[in-house]
Amino acid sequence: MSRLLHAQTHAWLKVFAISARHLSFTRAAEELNVTTGAVSQQIKQLEERLGFKLFRRLPRRLELTEEGRRLAAVVDEAYQAVGLEVRRLRSGVMSGVIRLRSVPSFLHKWLMPRLPRLQARFPDIELHVRAEDSSLSLRDGDFDLALDLNDGHVPGLAITPLMEERIFPVCAPSLLRGRPPLRHPADLAWYPLLHDVTAWRGSHEHAEWERYLDAIEAPPLNLRRGYTFNRNHLTMEAAIAGMGVAIARQTLIRGELQNGTLIAPFAQRVPTGMRYGIVHAPGALDDRRVAGVHDWIVEEARRGASTGAPAE
Repeated sequence: MSRLLHAQTHAWLKVFAISARHLSFTRAAEELNVTTGAVSQQIKQLEERLGFKLFRRLPRRLELTEEGRRLAAVVDEAYQAVGLEVRRLRSGVMSGVIRLRSVPSFLHKWLMPRLPRLQARFPDIELHVRAEDSSLSLRDGDFDLALDLNDGHVPGLAITPLMEERIFPVCAPSLLRGRPPLRHPADLAWYPLLHDVTAWRGSHEHAEWERYLDAIEAPPLNLRRGYTFNRNHLTMEAAIAGMGVAIARQTLIRGELQNGTLIAPFAQRVPTGMRYGIVHAPGALDDRRVAGVHDWIVEEARRGASTGAPAE
């Protein structure tokens, strides 16, 4: 009998905690999906069992007594602690270290702004993040997951595709001042060019410009001029500073186009034949922690594709 009463007291305390939060028996009843009368009766039974009043029942509102206020604080803290511990227990297999490697541009522009959401999803996972050039071999096995831009084939490793990449020229509006209009690709002859020497795995310093100009069948253009950088974000920073015209990646440049720091003088956007993907060893996703982070990245990529959200 005493156990039954003990269990009943716990049930009453839950009703009390919800009523104290709302300061309303009616709203507590709605949350519990019971009648207001049932809530009022359970609070009365709890007060009788405790031997003191928890609420002052005023004409149009409830007010906690001093005893009720002190008990509410303790009960609320206890329920929060229980909820946190339950979440920790449920995610117990989702703790530990995950080694994530990424090409620097994708890490900087796409992944970093999203990492707080990953932290909220898996608070007990320690993510060790490294930025590595695409020129570094993926076969070293020094990662659990790697975000890479490639043609979809890495011998000996599995790839989950995320998104295809398209490229097009961009420049700062200030670059156009005092120069001939930039209306056609032939007009690029009057402008400095900016190059990313590590555009994708196996590329060379003029690869992006060559891919773009060949795809749109542009007239011959001297590409061996201008400035070269070994990071995409450095090339974009140079473009923003007005140093020249750069080749941008559609996935990484939406924010700059939206806020007007960069403009796209030509409409054509050319597929590179490359795509971002998650590279991992066969069998790596058997680890639920790795699979959880992997699936979160896929979810974020699909969410951005469905909403058209900026990469930032």
